[in-house]
Amino acid sequence: MGILDSLENSPAFQGALGQLGAAVLPVVLGEVMGKDGQGGLSAIVAKLEQGGLGAQVKSWIGNGQNIPITAEQLQQVLGNEQVKQLAARFNIPIDQLGKVLAQQLPLAVDHASPDGKLPHTA
Repeated sequence: MGILDSLENSPAFQGALGQLGAAVLPVVLGEVMGKDGQGGLSAIVAKLEQGGLGAQVKSWIGNGQNIPITAEQLQQVLGNEQVKQLAARFNIPIDQLGKVLAQQLPLAVDHASPDGKLPHTA
């Protein structure tokens, strides 16, 4: 079972689905996280750490409470252009996409690191 599969069963993910649709959010998360061989989870974690969100990322990987991020922080790290492209590609308002990604990305990283570290294949 993949990381995105496990998220589909989470209550937060189910709430987000009411806004974005079951088929769109996993694809968007996959693109942000570099699914399909474009860096993977390790790449997005590194990008977030380089963008000044290292404490938040460490909390998601660790076994304690996840420190949240805001849509604005995520958009700043990912870049406005990438967020705009994703929003346009999936016909999702930018503000809504940012909020859902800011909510779901910590969960995705948390689920991918159940032992307090990222898997080598991430």
